[in-house]
Amino acid sequence: MTRVAAVDCGTNSIRLLVADADPETGELVDLDRRMTIVRLGQGVDRTGRLAPEALERTFAACREYAAVIKEHGAERLRFVATSASRDAENRDEFVRGVLDILGVEPEVITGDREAEFSFTGATKELTGRDDLAKPYLVVDIGGGSTEFVVGDERVRAARSVDVGCVRMTERHLVQDGVVTDPPTEAQVAAMRADIEAALDLAERTVPLREAHTLVGLAGSVTTLSAIAQDLPAYDSTAIHHSRIPCATVREITHRLLHSTHAERAAVPSMHPGRVDVIAAGALVLLSIMERIGAEEVVVSEHDILDGIAWSVA
Repeated sequence: MTRVAAVDCGTNSIRLLVADADPETGELVDLDRRMTIVRLGQGVDRTGRLAPEALERTFAACREYAAVIKEHGAERLRFVATSASRDAENRDEFVRGVLDILGVEPEVITGDREAEFSFTGATKELTGRDDLAKPYLVVDIGGGSTEFVVGDERVRAARSVDVGCVRMTERHLVQDGVVTDPPTEAQVAAMRADIEAALDLAERTVPLREAHTLVGLAGSVTTLSAIAQDLPAYDSTAIHHSRIPCATVREITHRLLHSTHAERAAVPSMHPGRVDVIAAGALVLLSIMERIGAEEVVVSEHDILDGIAWSVA
């Protein structure tokens, strides 16, 4: 066993996994898995820069994670940064801050590399299941981007496009610095058109409709699963490998798009940091399912973070 630490820093959240990995058996044993909403991508789509307050929230989480990594005695650490830090003009400031706190330089990876990590993390434990036909389409709906990966045991094609729950919310649902609550029909239509254009782009390189099993990753998808199951609180065990029919995704998306901030915040399984962006994330998932004719989505709690951990091991 090798004790490894993996950090995934995205547009909306930063997450840590400390685990014991055995490459020979394919076993990954969690020691600590945690997530903090830092909204690093706050305003990046509009300004092209990481906001000072967003950087400080992120660095505060890094200091917390540094203590956890030290406590568990991880032998190796890999820090991967995705969409927001890819897009930012001042990403060097972000890199310096992480290096000072954690002692490693964050790897600002390409969207295609991000997709490969997501695929490995999501499908490693699915191989061999008779009830899930291949090829898989793994969809990772992040804050700033969405990754599409088609593959069997290995990736056949991958593409990252700039539609994520934070980016879509800031681009279409914010007026005068405030999220429209609930959004207007015109705003929803504009957001849907943006998502459909991104799907057209993804289909140029990824055969989305050839997949037999849709696997959905990240907070928007896992939160939809919790809502679909009417969970009294967020429960990773109940969510992992649950299945949501397309009709249920459609119903929940409609409900979220027509609800107020207070109504969304009252959902027991809703993380406070997702209240303003969950409707956009749900619409991204629904648009994908309708585009490829998926009857259901298999929800995975294992994703890019697990893929990063395996790459370290």
